[in-house]
Amino acid sequence: MYHKILVPVDLAHMDKIPKTLSTAIDMAKHYNASLCYVTVTNSTPGAAAHNPQELNDKLTEFATEQGKAHGIQTSAEVLESVDTAVELDKKLLKAIKDTGSDLVVMASHTPGLGDKLHLLRSNGAEIVKHSDISVFVVR
Repeated sequence: MYHKILVPVDLAHMDKIPKTLSTAIDMAKHYNASLCYVTVTNSTPGAAAHNPQELNDKLTEFATEQGKAHGIQTSAEVLESVDTAVELDKKLLKAIKDTGSDLVVMASHTPGLGDKLHLLRSNGAEIVKHSDISVFVVR
């Protein structure tokens, strides 16, 4: 049913997405699909890496380790952005098409006061609204 699963990750916040990672791995095993871990970054130093190349190396290492540990095929994509807060959704939608993914498994925060007041927007909701493929949002 699914052949390639896109999994957006932020290496600086891996402690917040273990359920998402487990879900993606389980689905990949069930459907014999590959996982493509993707992250969007700007060129300035961040919490996960000093530059996009270092982040690419770390994400590739992470993907390789996950593939070996769980017996699945994995890949990694680092996408550069001028402003990740503004371009994140567009970059992820482009990654879906560029990688040929047919499912997205992504994390979402639990709705809170910021959501009720419409101060925060959901990246997961944006991907669901603007993508032609299935999106599995994990909380």
